[in-house]
Amino acid sequence: MFSFRWLLGAFHLIIWGPVTLTVTHAMLPPPPVQCNDTGCTLYNSYGVWNDRKDCHVPSITYPTTEEELRLAVAHANQNNLKVKVVSRFSHTIPKLACPDDAQHGSSMLISTLKYNSSIEIDIANLAVTADAGVGLRELIDEVERSGLSLVPAPYWEGVSVGGLISTGAHGSSWWGKGGAVHDHVIGLNLIVPARKSEGYAKIIRIGGRDPLLNAAKVSLGMLGVISKVKLSLEPAFKRSISYSFTDDAHIEDIFMDHGKKYEFADVTWYPSRHTAVYRYDYRVPLNTSGNGEYDFLGFQPNSILVSKTTRSSEKLLESARNVNGKCALATTFVGVKKLVANGLKNGPIFTGYPVVGHQGRMQTSGSCLYSTKIDTSCAWDPRINGLFFYETTAMFPASKFGDFLRDVKKLRDLKPENFCGVDIYNGFLIRFIKASQAYLGQSEDSVVLDFNYYRADDSSTPRLNQDVWEEVEQMAFFKYGARPHWAKNRNLAFLDVQHKYPDFSKFLAAKKQLDPANMFSGEWSNEILYGKEAVKADGCALEGQCICSQDIHCSPKNGYFCKEGLVFKEARVCRYSSSATE
Repeated sequence: MFSFRWLLGAFHLIIWGPVTLTVTHAMLPPPPVQCNDTGCTLYNSYGVWNDRKDCHVPSITYPTTEEELRLAVAHANQNNLKVKVVSRFSHTIPKLACPDDAQHGSSMLISTLKYNSSIEIDIANLAVTADAGVGLRELIDEVERSGLSLVPAPYWEGVSVGGLISTGAHGSSWWGKGGAVHDHVIGLNLIVPARKSEGYAKIIRIGGRDPLLNAAKVSLGMLGVISKVKLSLEPAFKRSISYSFTDDAHIEDIFMDHGKKYEFADVTWYPSRHTAVYRYDYRVPLNTSGNGEYDFLGFQPNSILVSKTTRSSEKLLESARNVNGKCALATTFVGVKKLVANGLKNGPIFTGYPVVGHQGRMQTSGSCLYSTKIDTSCAWDPRINGLFFYETTAMFPASKFGDFLRDVKKLRDLKPENFCGVDIYNGFLIRFIKASQAYLGQSEDSVVLDFNYYRADDSSTPRLNQDVWEEVEQMAFFKYGARPHWAKNRNLAFLDVQHKYPDFSKFLAAKKQLDPANMFSGEWSNEILYGKEAVKADGCALEGQCICSQDIHCSPKNGYFCKEGLVFKEARVCRYSSSATE
C-alpha cells in the first residue's frame, strides 16, 4: 500500500506528458461488496484477488446489533449455509473472506459495516470494549479523548476491530506485551453455531484466562463471528520520532540491538540505494512539547493524475526492460521521503526532528480513506488504474533474520540495479513482533519483513527481474522458515504453513469444538490453513500460484524459463534468458 507523491509525479509528467482526467472530487474507497439481482460480488481494496477470480455470493446481511448478528448466524446454521464476515474495508489480499460453495447458492456474507456503534471505555480498569465493526481510527480517537492510549496500533487504519485481530495485524515493538494487537486482547464475544434448542446460534464470552482466547484472537474468521473485542489500554502518552538515513553497512548486525533499544523501532532498507533508515521512536511524558503527527506518505490522498501517470510510467519501463529507468525513480523516491520525513509533521508540515505527538497520531495513518481533496484517492484504488502491486510479508524468528539479510545482500551485490523495483515502493520495511500465546501468532520473538513490487495488469505477463523477488520470497519462507502474514502474500507463501506453528493442532481442536460442521470454512481459507499447493498449470509461477518446476510454469514464449536461484540454489524462479539452456 505504498505510493509516490507530488515530486515523483511531476517527474513522470515531464517524461510522459499528461493523462486525460475528468474526476472533480475525491474518490473514497468503494464498498467491498457489490450486489445486483443475481447476487453479490466480494472484492478486496485492490479489485483483484490472488487468483484473479471473482468471489460470488448469493446474499449479504448487515446486522446493526449483537442480537441481529446472532440471528444471522442462526439463519445460516438452520439453512446449512457457509458464512464469511466482511467489514467496511476489505484489505485482505488472500481470499479469506470468500465462503465455500458460493456457486451453488449455499453461502452468505455477514457485513459488520453497520455494526459499529458501541465503544465502551473502562477508565478505572484501563480497558475498552468495542463492536467488531468499529473502525480502528474511531477506536483510537475515542480512547485518546478519554485520556488513554492504545499501545499496539498498526500502521494502516483501514481495518475494523474484529478484522485486525483475526488476521494478526500489528505495529512494531518487542517491549511490554509487544506490537501485535491481538496480544492486548483481554476478552471477546464470539457467535458460534448451536443446537435448535439454543436458537441455532449462541454468544460465548471468552475471558482473559479462558484457553479458547488463544485460538479466538487470531482465528482467520474460521471459529465463528467475533461480535465484541476487549482491549487493554494504558494512560495517555506521547512519542518522539526521528529518522536516520544512513549506509546499510552492518544492518544484519545492528537490527537486533535497534529493536531492543527503542520501544517502537523499525528499519526501512533500500537495498539498491545501499541505504538503511532507522526509526528512533520511543514514548515521552505527556507534558513534552509537541503536537505532531505521522501521516505516512503512501497512505495520504494522492492526486489521481499522479497515480495514473506513475503506473503508466512503470508499465513502460517494464515493457522496455529499462532497469536504469527504475533506478532513477528509486533515487527520486528515496530523496523525497528523506525530504519530507516519510510523512512526519511537526504541525502543518515537517520542520525538523524530533517530531513529538500524541500516541494516537504517531503511528496509525490512512488519510486517503477520508479525503475531501479534489481529484484524489488512495493510490491503489482499482477504479483509476493506479498502482498495482504484490505485497510479501514474512515473519522470521529473530535469530534467523541476520543470516537472511546476509543472503539478500549477496543477491543484491550480484547486480544492485535489479533491486530498484522494490525501492520504488517502500524498500524492505523491517518491524519487530514479540512472542505470542495465540495459537496462530508468533511463537517466538520475531522480525517482520514487508516489501511491495510491481504486478502486471495481465496474469500471463512476466515482470522485469521477477526472478529476484521470487528468490527472496522463497529464501524467506523455505530456507529460513518464515511464517506468512495471514492477510497478505501470494499463494506459495502458505505452502506447508501448518508445520510452522507449534500449537496448530490446538487451533484445529478449538475449531472442531466451536464449528464442528465447518460453517466458517471456505475453499480458499482451507487451502491457506492447510498449506496446499494448487494444481500446477501453464504460467502458474508468474503470480505465485505455484513454484515452477518446468519452463511452462513460467512464460517461455516471452523468454522466461524455470531456473535455480543465484544464491539460494534450491529456489526455482522464472528468469529471463535468451534461451532455455542459457
